[in-house]
Amino acid sequence: MQIQVYVREDGSSPFQDWVRGLDPAALLRVSTAQARLGLGNTSNVKWFDGIGEFKINWGPGYRIYLAQDGKDLIILFAGGTKKTQQSDIAEALALYQEYQHRKQQAQQETATKAPEAPRSNRKKRKKGK
Repeated sequence: MQIQVYVREDGSSPFQDWVRGLDPAALLRVSTAQARLGLGNTSNVKWFDGIGEFKINWGPGYRIYLAQDGKDLIILFAGGTKKTQQSDIAEALALYQEYQHRKQQAQQETATKAPEAPRSNRKKRKKGK
């Protein structure tokens, strides 16, 4: 399973911003959770409204908010704790909708681009020469 951190159009990443603020012990737990997700272990994920909440039963009850895109891709949107759960879920849902909108736009742009005709490097010869 491929794990990617969602990066907004402006280059910011709410998940990375959250991770940077964690203490080393919490960072280790979050990194372990990411590794488990990478191995396809989603047993600690509760799915709702298109996103998942990975619960880490340690400390203040850390959570990682994510979505699965296809069989092999998980996108990490945000993180938080049990105390901030409601606002974290709202943020993750908004980021997931933003992700879907950007993905749909990219697909439409790709579909509307007309392929260029192949060019020949040879000059055409005139008959009789």
